Amino acid sequence: MEIFANAESWISLVTLTLLEIVLGIDNVIFISILSDKLPANQQAKGRRIGLGMALITRVLLLLSISWVMTLTAPLFNLAHIFNVTDADWVEKLAISGRDLILIIGGLFLIYKSTAEIHHKIEGEEENAEKVKRHSFWGTIIQIMLLDIVFSLDSVITAVGMASHVEIMILAVVIAVGIMMWASNGVAGFVNKHPTVKMLALSFLLLIGVSLLAEAFEQHIPKGYIYFAMAFSVLVEMLNLKMKTKAVKKAGIKK
Repeated sequence: MEIFANAESWISLVTLTLLEIVLGIDNVIFISILSDKLPANQQAKGRRIGLGMALITRVLLLLSISWVMTLTAPLFNLAHIFNVTDADWVEKLAISGRDLILIIGGLFLIYKSTAEIHHKIEGEEENAEKVKRHSFWGTIIQIMLLDIVFSLDSVITAVGMASHVEIMILAVVIAVGIMMWASNGVAGFVNKHPTVKMLALSFLLLIGVSLLAEAFEQHIPKGYIYFAMAFSVLVEMLNLKMKTKAVKKAGIKK
């Protein structure tokens, strides 16, 4: 406990906790959208288990931190397959274990987001029965697979921010606890407003693309992504407020 005797450790803990919450927002949104496929009486349970698995995954990765860091070692190079000779691209096309996880996770996010957007555009009524047939554990497995991707990003951030594994684990536990507390409210709000759900799906599509770019060393600053998300959410909140006022005025006139 002596590591908490200095202010630097507390500043590191608070900063890392806030970052973990920010990084976990997309995870909460994804879990909310997937759990919406379950029967109403299983949705809250699905969200809790999904976030619980996210916590376990993060802690296990932090405890095996030396192994996680070796994931950056190249496994093979696509440049040799496609006969690329440019030195910059030879470096970018070197694929590590971390890159493979990001590629698989990015493609999965793009596929799921695109499929969900397609269902929204085509109309859910005709697919309502099909949507509710999603199995509980099938949904949990999908959540667990994406948790690995989101957890890797979270763990790498934690490693870069703190020097003590105890601080990293505590920050992750606090962040996931807050996300669990807020998950029902986030899920209810997202599912209540179709336009917000479409916006959330668009965010997930954007995150999938950024994961693919990251795998090929095309770094998109996360500040840009989160600023774009925050601005879009602000505009959507203004739209929702305007619609609410319009409905109230219409009710008064009647």
